[in-house]
Amino acid sequence: MSGLIVAGLRVGLVGTGIDVVDDIDLTLRPGEIVGLVGESGSGKTTVGTALLAYARDGAEIEAGQVLLAGEDVLAKPWREVRDLRGTRLAYVPQDPAAALNPSIRIGRQLVELMELRNMGTTPSRLEDARRGLVEVGLPDTDEFLRRYPHQLSGGQVQRVALAMAFMPRPDVLVLDEPTTGLDVTTQGMVLDTIAALCESHDVAALYVTHDLAVIANIADRVAVMYAGRIAELGPREAVFNDPRHPYTRMLLDAIPHLSHARALKGIPGSTPAPGARPAGCRFSDRCPEVIEACRTQEPEPVLIPAPGPADTNGTESGDKHTSRCLRALELGTWDINTGTVADADPEKPRTTLLEVSGLNVFYGRKQVIHDVSFDVATAEVVALVGESGSGKTTIARCIGGLHRQWSGTISFDREELAKKPRGRRRDQRKRIQYIFQNPYLSLNPRHTVERIVRRPIDLFGIASGSEAQDRVESLLASVALGSRTMRLPVSRLSGGERQRVAIARALAAEADLLVCDEITSALDVSVQGSIVELLEELRLSRGISAVFVTHNLALVRSIAVRIEILSQGRIVESGPVATVMEEPREAYTQQLLASTPTIEPRG
Repeated sequence: MSGLIVAGLRVGLVGTGIDVVDDIDLTLRPGEIVGLVGESGSGKTTVGTALLAYARDGAEIEAGQVLLAGEDVLAKPWREVRDLRGTRLAYVPQDPAAALNPSIRIGRQLVELMELRNMGTTPSRLEDARRGLVEVGLPDTDEFLRRYPHQLSGGQVQRVALAMAFMPRPDVLVLDEPTTGLDVTTQGMVLDTIAALCESHDVAALYVTHDLAVIANIADRVAVMYAGRIAELGPREAVFNDPRHPYTRMLLDAIPHLSHARALKGIPGSTPAPGARPAGCRFSDRCPEVIEACRTQEPEPVLIPAPGPADTNGTESGDKHTSRCLRALELGTWDINTGTVADADPEKPRTTLLEVSGLNVFYGRKQVIHDVSFDVATAEVVALVGESGSGKTTIARCIGGLHRQWSGTISFDREELAKKPRGRRRDQRKRIQYIFQNPYLSLNPRHTVERIVRRPIDLFGIASGSEAQDRVESLLASVALGSRTMRLPVSRLSGGERQRVAIARALAAEADLLVCDEITSALDVSVQGSIVELLEELRLSRGISAVFVTHNLALVRSIAVRIEILSQGRIVESGPVATVMEEPREAYTQQLLASTPTIEPRG
């Protein structure tokens, strides 16, 4: 096994001279996992795919080397590169379902992979497929092999993708956000599988993600990207315990903690697009530590001395801790933000706004929710937490009027809500707004951002003319979207940007209750921090309430006062967030907490 060396990599937009990523140096060593983190638009995926000599339409690899066993992958003819992909260089995409053929059974797809790669013999391939499934913790039964991809859970599909990546025994593995959207228990199983396989097979892995808590639990070394360049690089402990780039520090301040509630801090502004990046340091226009030299002088990576009496940093090139910051050596000791959430007293007097009582929900003849009861007070956030399939979203859809087959009562402001949206009054529909998990499906891709956000303003007669226009601009600014996006069609936006548009649309209706269905699961931690800040501000200033559906228990600690833990359609534990998370009674809650990634040391 040889690992991989990346030197001077540059990917640019064709014919423009504008870089997407530039000056990328990385070493991936056998058996190690390097985490590549940063906000959307930082260039993480561009770097990841460039290791396979691939650039998306409109971009090209302009300079640099990707050395595999001393040979430059980028200099090889197309046919040789194609042969390397899937054998010595493997890739696991964010959406594994898109990589599997929905019309072909799982067993057949595994066998076809081996046929394509000339692996094994015709009689042995089926047994090799079984071994590959066992290796990633899946059944090797005939029944499982006969399943189609749509008959598997998200975690199972992801592990099938991992099996397909590891079966050819690659030297290098690129993982592009492989656990985004998975519940914490499934995510934990997938992460454990990745770590075990990389170690046992001496595979060098690049793990691309926006989730620093995941990286803290799986990576040996961490590269933090910003605006197309590596801002900080080093061993995991050095980057997390002694970050020397202001951007890294601000990212860490945006991560929620399991051990205590704290007000999250978003990063003001947004990542500049290629061609619109500032002179000098690319982070200068968002940096709280900026000095005049930062605006004109491009920083080079600075070696950070290792703590202790002797400087042992850099004894191996892959162990260096570097920061691309002019002030890296003069920045003081970093203390993580520990500000507590304001006004989060669960014992204060409550005025009930939403009451769910004896809720039973059905899909046809199958009952999926059993006798669920809870309430939400004015200016209060209640979290619904559980694994995929626990019933969180089903309950949320009933509250929003999106599922009709239920019994029991749902009352809003002391009035019982009708099951069907048309049976609810106009003011009830206005006051309860639903924010969906998947903005690709909840927003019309042909409509502009302005039209989407303005629609509730016009529909409910909130404002008109220039006042409505001003409201749209203000709402977009509140979710960290600039006015430049107003006239863009939604199809031009990233997933994170689309979700922010969906949140702005819900806020445009001046709702009293937001039903938030996993709304931050695909967002960068910095944007997630900004959204949590915004929801907290709205809760305090306008008394907005929220039902917050999530599988992220650490996030719950920073946004909710009360929590309902769901398993198989039943509430198994509930109460004040601090009580449930510090003294969980149920084994299921304890398992969820144990599976939640965190940057904090575990006791």
